[in-house]
Amino acid sequence: MEFKNVPAIVTGGASGLGEGAARTLAAAGCKVAIFDMNAERGEQVAAEIGGVFAQCDVASTSSAEAAFANAREAHGPCGILVNCAGIAPAAKILGRDGVMPLENFSKVIEVNLIGTFNMLRLAAAEMAQREPNADGERGVVINTASVAAYEGQIGQAAYSASKGGVVSLTLQAARELAREGIRVNTIAPGLFMTPMMAGMPEEVQQSLANTLPFPKRLGKPEEFGMMVDQMVRNPILNGEVIRLDCALRMAPK
Repeated sequence: MEFKNVPAIVTGGASGLGEGAARTLAAAGCKVAIFDMNAERGEQVAAEIGGVFAQCDVASTSSAEAAFANAREAHGPCGILVNCAGIAPAAKILGRDGVMPLENFSKVIEVNLIGTFNMLRLAAAEMAQREPNADGERGVVINTASVAAYEGQIGQAAYSASKGGVVSLTLQAARELAREGIRVNTIAPGLFMTPMMAGMPEEVQQSLANTLPFPKRLGKPEEFGMMVDQMVRNPILNGEVIRLDCALRMAPK
């Protein structure tokens, strides 16, 4: 798909991987809308890249529909969706304080998996109305999973399950939306320099980087953006989950 003037939506675009994707798409010529809960930072990033911002709870039907309406009014129907919004609280199934509360598990599934699907379904409805290109393509959806979908560490039950669901959704959604000319792919990142990671002590960051086979450094948000760029550009990349992880395979803890 071409980038120039294509309306793009990035959830979680106010920081981290989402910000990296938003900046990449804007630099390529897209009209970018950032959806995030952090209004102050989201508006700042949107202004810097010449886009628009909409505060959005991705797991809420009404909030998501309102955000899509705002983006559509500003730029037209969505042609590219990048799902980066997510949460990653850690908790053991059986911890020192007892069994994990069910609502803790449910919240992560709600944001990471249901939120991803909520955005995908609303974007697909808009993409299906767009004029197709020579290949019949109308839109591209890129979801974000995690290496935790494959090697969940101790304390990641909810997070791993939610990201495993995103991985499993990829091929199914690609097959179902193929008749509408919509491609669906997923990126499964490893260790990246996100705001949460940047807040950790330098020795902790280095310790984590030392677990990476090569290169032995944390990924950069702009490198996540590079993968987004390639997934949009390559017309036959569809239904695929790509690990972006320096060949990392997570240990149990």
